[in-house]
Amino acid sequence: MENIFNEIVHIMNHDYAGWKDKKGCDRPAHFIQTFKGNPSMTKQDFKELVEDYLLDFNDSHVYFLLESSTSEKAKSRGFRVRRYEDGLYVTEVDSETQVELGMRFVSLGGHTIPELREKHHRLLNENHAERENWLPILSLYEEGEVEDTKGTRKTIKFNLYDKVPYIPEYSVKKINEDIVVITMTDFADPDAIVKMVADNKVLLDSTDKWMIDVRVNNGGSDSSYQPLFEYLLPAEGVELADEDDDMLFNCTEDNATRVIADIDEGLQGVEDEQARVFLNVFRREWERNRGKGFVQFNFEEIVPDTFIKGSKHPASIIVLTDNRCGSSGDSFVELAKKSNKITVIGRATLGLNDYANLASKKWPEGFELMYPTSRLSRIDIGKGMTKVGIIPEIYIPWTPEHIFVDKDMEKAIELLETKVGLK
Repeated sequence: MENIFNEIVHIMNHDYAGWKDKKGCDRPAHFIQTFKGNPSMTKQDFKELVEDYLLDFNDSHVYFLLESSTSEKAKSRGFRVRRYEDGLYVTEVDSETQVELGMRFVSLGGHTIPELREKHHRLLNENHAERENWLPILSLYEEGEVEDTKGTRKTIKFNLYDKVPYIPEYSVKKINEDIVVITMTDFADPDAIVKMVADNKVLLDSTDKWMIDVRVNNGGSDSSYQPLFEYLLPAEGVELADEDDDMLFNCTEDNATRVIADIDEGLQGVEDEQARVFLNVFRREWERNRGKGFVQFNFEEIVPDTFIKGSKHPASIIVLTDNRCGSSGDSFVELAKKSNKITVIGRATLGLNDYANLASKKWPEGFELMYPTSRLSRIDIGKGMTKVGIIPEIYIPWTPEHIFVDKDMEKAIELLETKVGLK
C-alpha cells in the first residue's frame, strides 16, 4: 500500500493536468506517517487515507476507487439528503424504511448540522448549501435525529444497504399537446442517444417546444450529444469556439498509454460511426503527442468549422440543470447557453471541467485512480468553473418544496407557454 501511495503521489505531481497549478498543495509526508502507525491497515482504511490526501487538490474530478468483490457489494445508507438552512432534508429513498421524503435531520451522531458543516468543511468543500454532497458524511455516523413533516422527532439507527444499481435514462415524453421533455442522465452511451432520437423522430419533429432535463447527468463523452446539434442550434448558426479558452492535454508517456488503452476498449462497444470517428481522432492525437507535455489537440478533421448551423425547429428549448450535472453535462449546458433558442434554468451545474478527460491507473489489488489529463486556459484569467459550475440564465433556488412539487418544470412550462422571459 505504501508503494501504491507513492505512485499516486507521482501521478498527481506529474501526470495530473492540474499539477503545475497546485504544486505544493499536497502533504504526502503527513500521510506516509499513517503507514508507520498502522501496520495492519485494511484496504478500506487505505482507500480513506488516499481520499483524504486527494482532498488537498480541491478537484472533484479525481476519484480513488476500491473494486468490490462479488461478496462485498458497494453499500449506501439507502437514502439521499440535501441541506436547506440548518436541516438535511430527505430527497430520495430507495432502501431505508425508517425515513420518508420530506423528513428533516437536525443532527447526526449528536452533532447539529451547522456543527457538522464546520467539522467536515474539507469534505464538503462547497460555498453554498445547494451544492453540498452529504452522502460521504452520512456514512461516518451511526445514527441521526430526524423530524417528520408534523414536527415529531425521533432518533434512528442507520443501516447499510447494497447500493441500488444505476440505470441510465434516455427518454422522450410528451407532457402536453405542445411540449416534450427529453431526459438524459448521462452522455456515456452515444448509441443509446442516437437510438433515442431515431425512435422518437416523429414526436420530436412535430413538437416545437422542448424541455431537456439534465439535472442529474453523470457525464460521459461530449461527442454523444452531437446528434442533437441540428435541433439545439439556430438556423443562422452559432460560433462554438471560445477564443479565450484553449484545452491543453498533458501528454506524458504514462497518460498516453493509459488513455489509448481506454479508447481501444471503448471502441469495441461503440457502433455509431460519428462517435467512432471522434474516438479514433482522439486516439491519434494522444499517440502523436505522447511525451510532449501540455499540447493543444487538432480536432479540425472532426470539427472543420466551429461555426455550426442548426434549424428553426424546435423554436424554443428550456434546459433544466442542477448540481448533479457534471463533466460532459457541464459541457452540454455551456453549449446550450450559446444558442439563442435555448434558455437554461435551475441551479448551477457541478463544474468539473477546469480539469477533465480522465485517465485511469489500476492496480492488481483492486484499487483505481481516475484523474484529469486536460486543463482549460480560462483558469489563468479567473474564469474557472470549480465550485461555481455553469450558471443558469434563470436561477431557481432549491427549497424543500421541490421534494414534492417540481418547481423547475412548473417554471419551464410557464415560460414555454407564455414565451415571457425566454431568449
